[in-house]
Order: sequence, then structure tokens, then C-alpha cells
Amino acid sequence: MNITVSQIRIFPVRSQDGVVAFASAIINESIYIGSIAIHQKRDESGYRLTYPTRKSKGKDLNIFHPVTQECSQIIECSIIAEYLLIAKNVENA
Repeated sequence: MNITVSQIRIFPVRSQDGVVAFASAIINESIYIGSIAIHQKRDESGYRLTYPTRKSKGKDLNIFHPVTQECSQIIECSIIAEYLLIAKNVENA
């Protein structure tokens, strides 16, 4: 499977419950995904992503998320790499 992640945009936020930024991206030049939260792991060993959900009748319903481990890793690596670039540039400014 060939998955491309492009046009990644990072929107830093003041850390709230570990959330350090939100991201959006285009998958395979065809699908826009947004409102992806970037969290710092509790042990501060790195970052993880969570995808948006909607509450309905007390339950969280997934709006979208990767369905394969391969797709999940590609999206995660791409978005976190972009976040780290931005975070590094902010530190150096």
C-alpha cells in the first residue's frame, strides 16, 4: 500500500492535558484530515496522535482514524516529524 501524507499544517497550543498542537494533512492527494491532536506522552518519551470523535448519546463515535497499523505509522511519523521541525524552529527563534 502506498500512502502519502502532504500539506501538513501544525497549530501549536498551550499544553492542556498533554495536547501540544493540532494538525491537518492531505492523504494520497485526495482526503483532507483535520483536528488531529498531538499529545506529549505521559512519560515524556515522545508524542502520539489522537483523532477526532463526536459524542452521541453518551458515547464517543470515531469521525475518522487509520484502520491499519501501516497507515497509522505513516501518518504519525509524518505529522510528528513536522511538529518537531516547528518546535525546533520556535526554540531557535
